Amino acid sequence: MDLNTRSLQSINSNSKSKTMAKILEEEAEDEAEDLSSSCGCFFCAKKQPDARLRRASVAAFFRELPYSEDDDGGAVAAVWRAAMDAPDDPELPSLGAIRCMSLLLARALDDAVWRRRGQNASVPYYAAHVLGSYTIRSSAHAELAVAAGAVRPLLALLGGTMTWVERRAALRALGHLASYDATFPAVARHAAEAVPLAVRAASTCVSDVYTNYVALALSKRPKYQRELLTRGLDGGVGAEDRKAEEWASQLQCWSLYFLSCLASRDPSSHVLICQDPVFLRELCRMWGGLANGNSPAGVGLLRLLCRSAVGRDAIAACPDALSGLCDLARSSDDWQYMAIDCLLLLLGDRDSWHTVADATAPYLVDLAELRRLGPRRRLGDAITSALLLGDDDHATCGRELGSEAREAVASLRETKIERKEREGAMSVDELLQRKLLAKEKKRQGNDMFWHGEVDRAIELYTEALALCPLSGRRDRLVLHSNRAQCWLARREVDAAASDATRALSLARPANAHARSLWRRAQAYDMKGGMARESLLDCLAFAGAWLDGRKHGRQRAAARGANLRKLPYCIARMIGKQMSVTGLFAGVSADGGKVGRDGRMPLCSDGDDGGDEDEKDVDGDDCDHDESEEEFYETELRFCRSGYGLPIMAEETWSSRLARRKKT
Repeated sequence: MDLNTRSLQSINSNSKSKTMAKILEEEAEDEAEDLSSSCGCFFCAKKQPDARLRRASVAAFFRELPYSEDDDGGAVAAVWRAAMDAPDDPELPSLGAIRCMSLLLARALDDAVWRRRGQNASVPYYAAHVLGSYTIRSSAHAELAVAAGAVRPLLALLGGTMTWVERRAALRALGHLASYDATFPAVARHAAEAVPLAVRAASTCVSDVYTNYVALALSKRPKYQRELLTRGLDGGVGAEDRKAEEWASQLQCWSLYFLSCLASRDPSSHVLICQDPVFLRELCRMWGGLANGNSPAGVGLLRLLCRSAVGRDAIAACPDALSGLCDLARSSDDWQYMAIDCLLLLLGDRDSWHTVADATAPYLVDLAELRRLGPRRRLGDAITSALLLGDDDHATCGRELGSEAREAVASLRETKIERKEREGAMSVDELLQRKLLAKEKKRQGNDMFWHGEVDRAIELYTEALALCPLSGRRDRLVLHSNRAQCWLARREVDAAASDATRALSLARPANAHARSLWRRAQAYDMKGGMARESLLDCLAFAGAWLDGRKHGRQRAAARGANLRKLPYCIARMIGKQMSVTGLFAGVSADGGKVGRDGRMPLCSDGDDGGDEDEKDVDGDDCDHDESEEEFYETELRFCRSGYGLPIMAEETWSSRLARRKKT
């Protein structure tokens, strides 16, 4: 009986196995039939309703695409779109998308005939871009790219085997691969080749894009590049040129990001990066522009270089790099704190302190009152310590600073140490008396200014600053700002920028005093060569103006001002500086000039509105003062440009012309 039972169970088991095998065979035949009946394109594969069949179809598509002899530009563009829409989706990379793109890059580099067929010219760009999209946030995808051999063809694109369009996409992908611990060694292995190429790309990309695209007639621009740039874009040639400028800026930013990844993980790469003195000289001037404001660009790389002795020595020996850092440190750029970080790192090195302090002390003392800037706190104290402690150390070694730097350090010592000790020993009544005397001096200075006695006004403001207690932060802010206006009247732009910067350092939060921003913007404009700094100050002013109007904090409404528009002089300055700071301004045929009138008017600040009396973090009133308001109420409501045309605050040229037509 038991034997019969076991025999029946064995027969049933064999029957089930045969049935299951037959079912699987039929399913495999159905799957093969479905795959053979489909056209094999990416669109059909993605539309498969059955998940198993869809995955099989997509995997087959990625296996066959690199060896296809057809025009594959449209298919790769579809993969690019899917990667852009869902860069974190693991499905396509797991089915072979990354390997497929790596093979396509290798084929495009080796097979020029295939690359020129139909839309295949755009395949290298799309393939490199897909690699960059899938590796932007995924270390696992980056490892797949390295395993697929993507690094070598990406480096070939970086080396210029094709055009700037492909180089931009390649640098984006290489930057992501260099940002992960797992894949960094695969990229760093080629550092000796990659670093000079990335340095060259950052230095020459602007002129390259302008010469090889923007300066060309439309008929001579590569067709596939125009299609890539104008995808989904309206606005004609102007919009196309602006897009090319944006891509050129991104190419520069991705070059600097790639170098920053190498510099942050491998200090030995600092030697390679610092070999080109021209690159170091221009590095601080490389910025993301308004379109790429979230990129620290050149100053981010400089800060990394300042963390090594090799980098500090190279930067300290480059006067243009130090000058660029000082200009950025005295601006309202979002990355201002990074420039200050760089200077503090340089001053923290005993070997480079003397050279750096000699070049930067006259600028850094203007920032000694900074309290908080971005993520940094007590920056003013750090600057004071770096300058004074370094000066004490080098004094014992018998090394002296130049006269200008020596005076700046001496004034800093007198203000931050000696005067602070003297005032600490004074009684409350004595301090109050000095404060009242300072206010009287300021009132007299205002009167002198409006009577045309600018030199006497400067003397009175200086005397008021000497009397005003250090605890009177707001009063000192107003005095520095008013004295900056006097320096502007005398066209002494360095002194005006210095006083305006001191006022902005005293503001809470930093850089939050609109009038001082406008005065420094004018000083930078008059000085020349500082259009970027002037533009950023104007934009900061405009932000404060519009925010104040929106929340009803300004009192200009009582004076009949238009609440929706900026003062005309501000808008005009922004327009001028945006033209000058355009990426292609320096390489354009006309030298980037904007019109005949190169001078900007010293417009009235009277309509920029005061800050409302509200408490700041120190418990003081916000940076508004009634006597300062009086200083502006009596100011002329118009000024004159270089051609004697009146520039009315709050009035546009269109409204003025309309009024003339009526009369």
